[in-house]
Amino acid sequence: MVVAQKVCFVLDGRRIETTAGKSVLQAALDAGVYIPHLCHSPILEPYGGCRLCLVEIEGVRDPTTSCTTPVRDGMVVRSDTDGIRALLRMTVGLLVSEHAGDCLACRANQKCELQKIASHVGIAAVGAKRPEKECLLDDSNPFFVRDLGKCVLCGMCVRVCHEVRGVGAIEILNRGFASIVAPFGSQSIAESTCESCGACVDICPVGALWARNETLPATEEVKTVCPYCGCGCVLALGTRAGRIVSVRGDHSTINRGQLCVKGRFGLEFVHSPDRLTTPLVRRNGELREATWDEAYGVIAERLGSIKDAFGPDSIVFWSSAKATNEANYVLQKMARAAIGTNNIDNCARN
Repeated sequence: MVVAQKVCFVLDGRRIETTAGKSVLQAALDAGVYIPHLCHSPILEPYGGCRLCLVEIEGVRDPTTSCTTPVRDGMVVRSDTDGIRALLRMTVGLLVSEHAGDCLACRANQKCELQKIASHVGIAAVGAKRPEKECLLDDSNPFFVRDLGKCVLCGMCVRVCHEVRGVGAIEILNRGFASIVAPFGSQSIAESTCESCGACVDICPVGALWARNETLPATEEVKTVCPYCGCGCVLALGTRAGRIVSVRGDHSTINRGQLCVKGRFGLEFVHSPDRLTTPLVRRNGELREATWDEAYGVIAERLGSIKDAFGPDSIVFWSSAKATNEANYVLQKMARAAIGTNNIDNCARN
């Protein structure tokens, strides 16, 4: 067993112990010290693009991006000096001047990192500054919308698409004021190689990407297993008044926060009015509501009579990909041990 080496450094006069190899930013966040940032995520490689996590390091002449600077034993770091605050105000001011949209009407209101940073440095409002950016809306995808008028070019969506998902559907195109995040050739998302996994939506720090089916904030969150296949991805479902209002991948050892298009955007069936909530049994040609015991009794009676009349191989079992591995195992056990047939299949096999 390899034990991670510990190092100690001083941050704003506070002695902090952390693991060797961590960045100054991650070590600070782990210790509860907030350093503003827009392009950092623990699942992505250090980038240093937003220039908001600047710190002063004793012995280093210029301010340094803390997300790209590894912690060294004994280093002295200052994150809240007059010089750093002046640089932050200038950088955030430029971002705000390019940012289109009204915060109160934005889907990311109260969850927006730019809004949080603007408040942190004392900039009161984030409002529409360049009306021409309002038209940069791509709603071609059936699951999420891209509002490039709110994009801060942090590169998080591009990097997660390349580094984590391995798809590379989007890039930062053009240069300077003309820079935008878009698929190659400025195609729409629907025309690109996008797999609609939603990883870009989940990692976006502002309101430039939002899921169509998430319109209300959740009041609580519960964890469950994705019902679509046997991988066992863990979901964190935001609920409100007994309904699912948001979905994200939990950072479990199975899916590490990632989901496919089905798990991320395919749970609307849960609240479908066509779903059965009680068993139905056909009586005199009509389907009538029944208890579970009554329904199970009818199933056992019919399976037994068919088996006696035509043999066990006259019965076929078809299991559901929306069921758990354990439930499907029990069904195949019933088919083979109780009925005596190998006629069992599952749509996930194809």
